[in-house]
Amino acid sequence: MKITEHIKNAKGKTLFSFELLPPIKGQSIQWIYDAIEPLLEFNPPFIDVTSLREDYIYKEQANGLLQKVSYRKRPGTIAICAAIIHKYKVDAVPHLICGGFTKEETENALIDLQFLGIDNVLALRGDARKADGNFVPTLGGHSYATDLIEHIKNHNEGKFLHEDVETFKSDFCIGVAGYPEKHFEAPNMSTDFKYLKKKVEAGAEFIVTQMFFDNQKYFDFVKKCRENDINIPIIPGLKPISTLSQLNVLPKIFHIDLPDELTDALSHAKNNNEAKEIGTEAMIKQCKELIDFGAPVLHFYTMGRPEQTKKIAKAIF
Repeated sequence: MKITEHIKNAKGKTLFSFELLPPIKGQSIQWIYDAIEPLLEFNPPFIDVTSLREDYIYKEQANGLLQKVSYRKRPGTIAICAAIIHKYKVDAVPHLICGGFTKEETENALIDLQFLGIDNVLALRGDARKADGNFVPTLGGHSYATDLIEHIKNHNEGKFLHEDVETFKSDFCIGVAGYPEKHFEAPNMSTDFKYLKKKVEAGAEFIVTQMFFDNQKYFDFVKKCRENDINIPIIPGLKPISTLSQLNVLPKIFHIDLPDELTDALSHAKNNNEAKEIGTEAMIKQCKELIDFGAPVLHFYTMGRPEQTKKIAKAIF
């Protein structure tokens, strides 16, 4: 079922969902099951599975020179989505990204997803490789999320890259990312909304936001979207603080602000256990406010560790 249909069928009730990472290569499928099963009691209508592009390592050769080698350290998103659907009968939402994939590889992924009966995809540009200062498009791939959305829309219309066989229309519901505190590459919020509007005009049907800790940022973001005639569902993405180091790491990596009340409380935490407790209580409060506001879904970035999310969900659902 499409995400938009799940939201419509909920008739105003806030739903619960979460996102997980594919496990590090070498781990078994049990890692995925262990990340999902503690959260099934909250009836998630869908589970997101991230997709990571290739990176590079440098291997020293016998002659002393370094060889640049492309590698992936996590198994495929599509296989994990298939496992989730087969075992739990829950909709899986794969992330499709531009970086690391050619147009042909993207089309092959769409063909596989259509074959599996997957109804939703989250279309993202993706991050830059660690060795690159900025995002570098893959040769023969898409440069922007809008290009990827258009590719998916063409697939929905039965338009393949190389129409040498009979084609069949798909019906993917397309989600995109939104940034309540602005994408770090955008010069200002107005420009960021302009790009978001382009994604919606290209065919996006729902938005999942970057994590945030100040609900007013989300409220303002929703208001600004509506003022810009962006009227699709806006799902807040959430991640509770779980360690002391995140006080500095999360703002650095995700370009977000932490509210004074939260940082003041964390500054008095003596260890990670205390920081986790503070983060949990703060997230419970944040979630209750979002439900009162009418958020369609509370979407948690669990990173494959479900325990803290389970404690929060028990307090609010």
